[in-house]
Amino acid sequence: MKNELIYKLNIEDIQNVALQEIGRELTSGEIKSIESKISENIKWYDVIADAINDNIKTGDS
Repeated sequence: MKNELIYKLNIEDIQNVALQEIGRELTSGEIKSIESKISENIKWYDVIADAINDNIKTGDS
């Protein structure tokens, strides 16, 4: 269970955003060029912490 994925983005997700933002799908080269930027900009710690704090009761509440 340690390595089980919770959430992932796929090419279809990226293409849907591209269609909404620039009116066309991205080429495979364009997708490659933004891959690292996507992973660098996902604030995974904050997302996890917010979900825990919003949904899990602590002992002192």
